[in-house]
Amino acid sequence: MNSPSVPRILVVDDDPALRDLLAEYLSANSLQVEVVGNGAAMRRALANGMPNAIVLDLMMPGEDGLSLARDLRAHAEYAELPILMLSARGEEIDRVVGLEVGADDYLAKPFSPRELLARLRALLRRTRAGAENAGAAASNIDERLTQRRFGPFVLDLAGYRLLRDGAEVRLTSAEFELLRIFTERPSRVLSRDSLVDLLKGYERDPFDRSIDIRVTRLRRKIEANPATPAYIRTVRGEGYLFNPRGEEA
Repeated sequence: MNSPSVPRILVVDDDPALRDLLAEYLSANSLQVEVVGNGAAMRRALANGMPNAIVLDLMMPGEDGLSLARDLRAHAEYAELPILMLSARGEEIDRVVGLEVGADDYLAKPFSPRELLARLRALLRRTRAGAENAGAAASNIDERLTQRRFGPFVLDLAGYRLLRDGAEVRLTSAEFELLRIFTERPSRVLSRDSLVDLLKGYERDPFDRSIDIRVTRLRRKIEANPATPAYIRTVRGEGYLFNPRGEEA
């Protein structure tokens, strides 16, 4: 019987040899692993229980990883499910598109199982930290410490959610953590490297655009016009600045 304290990982890949390798390696490293070969099997697995993270191959016959990621993010129950996307090509366009549709991280094939394990552990740490922060905030009765307001939005740390005029705006765990970091440091320029450091456990190479893609995704959800952002502003050559007053600045 699977232990509820052990993270459960769902691997979706049409390569049976890779599935067998990852099942053996991840299981040997204290993770519960279920492997499936296509989107239909993925949905059956999800119906049997929510995993802690999903490893999703980009290039599969029939429904590919992009369409499956879009489908997952379109459903509220999977909006915060961490997604690590795989691709055989490893081109930047694959990475950008994968992150734009809602993947939390990206790994190009071929890769070492050890690197995949490290990326998964980083995703799980971020998700666990978010849940622990929410629990700690819920124990504090002063809502000023558990809610951060800007414009029509309330970032509810206790509920681990974002509200706009009382209605929830669905965020992935990566988007929530990024917005939390911004609201903790208003009116300060944050470089991409500092954002990487603040997103605990996340690593990138010098040419990785992941932070920029996450900012773009977040802007689509909070900005009236993402092309001319009022809240998350770009400081050319420096990074990003969060302005909680929006157009008032």
